[in-house]
Amino acid sequence: MAYSKCFVLVVALILSTMNMSLGARHLLQTTTPSIPILPTIPTLPNPTSLPLPTMLTLPKVPPMPAIPTTLPQPTIPMLPTTQPTLPTTALPPLPNMLTVPTAIPKLTLPPMPSIPTSLPKIPSIPFLTPPPATSP
Repeated sequence: MAYSKCFVLVVALILSTMNMSLGARHLLQTTTPSIPILPTIPTLPNPTSLPLPTMLTLPKVPPMPAIPTTLPQPTIPMLPTTQPTLPTTALPPLPNMLTVPTAIPKLTLPPMPSIPTSLPKIPSIPFLTPPPATSP
């Protein structure tokens, strides 16, 4: 199914490429059309400049007051030289901790199974085994 779709796609691509190449050949063999003559653009008249309006005179603004060179310094209150004493409170006693045993009981593990040292014998299938040799 996928092969037939791919085959149809390849055939369509070949046919469309062939039509494009024939069209390109046709365009190369035709003569170029002459460029049409465009009408000339009429020249525009130069604009005459209008006289600029005269500037109005603004009323005089009073001068800004002078900024003082030294600013008044704020007064900072003095810090106390001694620290105040904090009130003492009696805390309740902590609860007793549970006793943790220091000795860990011994655990006995079951013995490990023994690892076989030889491979088990594979049973032979009669029709797959070769016949016994007859010559010594």
